[in-house]
Parts: sequence; structure tokens; C-alpha cells
Amino acid sequence: MKGEALAQAQGIPLKFLENILGELKHAGLVRSQRGAEGGYWLAKPAAEITIADVIRAVEGPLASVRGESPGSVKYAGAAEALGQLWVAVRANLRAVLEEVTVADVASGELPDVIDEMTSDPEAWATH
Repeated sequence: MKGEALAQAQGIPLKFLENILGELKHAGLVRSQRGAEGGYWLAKPAAEITIADVIRAVEGPLASVRGESPGSVKYAGAAEALGQLWVAVRANLRAVLEEVTVADVASGELPDVIDEMTSDPEAWATH
């Protein structure tokens, strides 16, 4: 797909999209070709690319604390349990983002685990 068409379809500036596509290309998720017949395409099947892969390519680790991996951050005293808490947060992000693929999102058919999680009204609470 041409970058211009993709940017227009998503309502985002082409330059912004090109930066994202560059990061996805660097991560091996997207390929590109210049020229009249050029454009962008997935480097592997959409069913093999998780949303976690995309986020890691564009944003870095799924979870970080003070710029570090949750497992490497140490707290002292009464805050000591926070280290374990941050690891649990990362594990829960993985549980969702590593289960959903680009193909799932494109088809609008998310895995059952997502339906289960979002069927609880508390999941939608903004607090």
C-alpha cells in the first residue's frame, strides 16, 4: 500500500506515518519499496504479528518504570512490594497484547480472552 493512501485512510500526516513505518521496518515487521510500483507491505503474515510486536517496535518495552525494566527496579522499605506489582502489570499487558494479532484487529474478530475481559463492566470504568 502506498504511504499516502495509508496516511489518508488513517487521517494522520504522511511524515508521522513514515516515521512509524520506518520503525516497523527496522523491527522487521514491514517491508518497503520505492518508486512507482513501490509501497509498504507486511514482512510476514498479519496472523504472525502481535500487537505487542508493533508496540515494542514503535514505543519500546511494553512496560517500564523510571525507564527501566520492571524486574530490575528495586524499592526499599515499605515500598519493596512495588517491584512485584510492576512485574505483574507487565505480565498482564503481555497477556493481552501478545494474544492479539494484526489479523485479529483487521478482521474485527478479537480472541475470546479479550471478550471475557471486556464483558466485565468494571473493565470499562475510568477510575
